[in-house]
Amino acid sequence: MSTLSSAHLSELEKQAIELPSWAFGNSGTRFRVFGTSGTPRDPFEKISDAAQVHKHTGLAPAVALHIPWDKVDDYEALRRHAADNGVSLGTVNSNTFQDEDYKFGALTHHDDRIRQKAIDHHFDCIDVMHATGSRDLKIWLAEGSNYPGQNDMRARQDRLNDSLQKIYARLGEEQRIVLEYKFFEPSFYHTDVPDWGTSYVQVASLGDRAHVCLDTGHHAPGTNIEFIVMQLLRLGRLGAFDFNSRFYADDDLIVGAADPFQLFRILYEVIRGGGFNNPEVTFMLDQCHNIEAKIPGQIRSVLNVQEMTARALLVDSAALDAAQQAHDVLAANAVFMDAFYTDVRPQLAAWREERGLNADPMAAYAASGYQQKIEADRVGGVQAGWGA
Repeated sequence: MSTLSSAHLSELEKQAIELPSWAFGNSGTRFRVFGTSGTPRDPFEKISDAAQVHKHTGLAPAVALHIPWDKVDDYEALRRHAADNGVSLGTVNSNTFQDEDYKFGALTHHDDRIRQKAIDHHFDCIDVMHATGSRDLKIWLAEGSNYPGQNDMRARQDRLNDSLQKIYARLGEEQRIVLEYKFFEPSFYHTDVPDWGTSYVQVASLGDRAHVCLDTGHHAPGTNIEFIVMQLLRLGRLGAFDFNSRFYADDDLIVGAADPFQLFRILYEVIRGGGFNNPEVTFMLDQCHNIEAKIPGQIRSVLNVQEMTARALLVDSAALDAAQQAHDVLAANAVFMDAFYTDVRPQLAAWREERGLNADPMAAYAASGYQQKIEADRVGGVQAGWGA
């Protein structure tokens, strides 16, 4: 049975997974958002909760913001609050999908006034990035059409590119754009950025500081996501991951919940392609916790990523290469399966203790009393949720 070597553990030591601020707010189905006791009421409380994940796992040193959901009057104060809690502020996510003006598009809209409004929103996000020290501006567009003939699809691509060019030109020298794609929803007939190819074509025209963001839930059933990971790493354009899990569509469930073997295969290609512990590739969760407790849900998520990364590091590259060269199909597959079925949890638990962490972060959080404290203290005000 394979075991993690000191070199493997050294690589795992550097692993960092960014948390989404919105994961700590209330969420639910498309029909109802469910409230829970202790839910944050502002971005400061979201960051305090996110810091608990890093405190117990050592894996989550940064928190992504969503504007305007996380808009505050004083971003320097927010930045100091994050630092005081042992974390930093990460990716800034824009939002052009909740304003009435964007009903028929934002960065692709035919009305110059509305399109400029969407561009200006991204300028505002860049101002936030300057204030928080964030490097990446992540853009996801809920744009498209519902019926054949409704829109000129080519003209929309042209307008999108023009909008992105203007946003890219506003970036600071150390800042980047990462363009996310999604093959459906909320549009039914066509989506303006439906796949990695469209995202790649758009960002490639902008410059070296524009990259593709891959959300693991944003693909058609049966899509070989690890192939896309390989290709984008090969092209030098994979800028970020949004990790989650799904059963049917973009469910945004705890990563690895539906198909841990897929997560293992993705992480193998990340490691093989040089994307692991590469500062040019940001690992981030993009999840909601509709029925489970939010902080433990995020703890479980980062532990799942760590575990599957550890298993992927155990793939015997020499044995795999030999089997591939010999066209020994079963032997090559066995190398993969041996690594996937290795139980790395005891070794990771011991490794945590060596770093001064509890062997079981889930149990450590449950025993900390933090959940009981926030449920008692956070009375009154408006709970944060989807859209706030």
